[in-house]
Amino acid sequence: MLPLVELHKEVIMEIGIFCFNDFMENTYILHDETGDCVIIDPGCSNAREEGILVEYIDAQGLTPKRLLNTHCHIDHVLGNHFVAERYNLSLESHKGELPVLEANKMLAQMYGMSYTESVPIDSFLDEGDAVSFGDTSLEVLFTPGHSPASISFYHRESKQLIAGDVLFQGSIGRTDLPGGDFDTLIKSIKEKYYPLGDDVTVYPGHGPSTTIIEEKLRNPFLQ
Repeated sequence: MLPLVELHKEVIMEIGIFCFNDFMENTYILHDETGDCVIIDPGCSNAREEGILVEYIDAQGLTPKRLLNTHCHIDHVLGNHFVAERYNLSLESHKGELPVLEANKMLAQMYGMSYTESVPIDSFLDEGDAVSFGDTSLEVLFTPGHSPASISFYHRESKQLIAGDVLFQGSIGRTDLPGGDFDTLIKSIKEKYYPLGDDVTVYPGHGPSTTIIEEKLRNPFLQ
């Protein structure tokens, strides 16, 4: 049986959303009418979760074209190796996330987690780059603060933003991990997200989606 996912058929780009692993991390599959798709932050941590991802891709008739990480904390990369190997994809993220990715093997050992080491970052993305697939293009925003070099992916036509762990409904990403900084994170939100518009829908790395205006008005960290 397919999982419950959110589909946004009123816009050109559709989004499949999956909640994976013990951290309840959101994995996203973005696709359009061509059938091409990108997989963002695959958190699938076991065979069952991998099967859910594959079943959705097969049922929708999709062809994965790119593997993207908003940032490289362990809960967002647990499925990197599986996705890269199954679909013959290389990993794309920001160069500044290299030390974060490299630290995950030691982190997994420290916490007794099962972890198949991620493929390395093969292509580096930065502010102003465009990530294209099918007829769709995503804008790359540099949004550090939660991690040293987090990036976000914005689809301007549908006003949809894949935010990683930058901004949540009623909260923000934690800043007490190596490379995190509270002031930097708040600056990223206000200088990179606010100008996109109040009606932009934000899809975070954990929890439900929200909007820029909702967080402007109600998020205690942004008052």
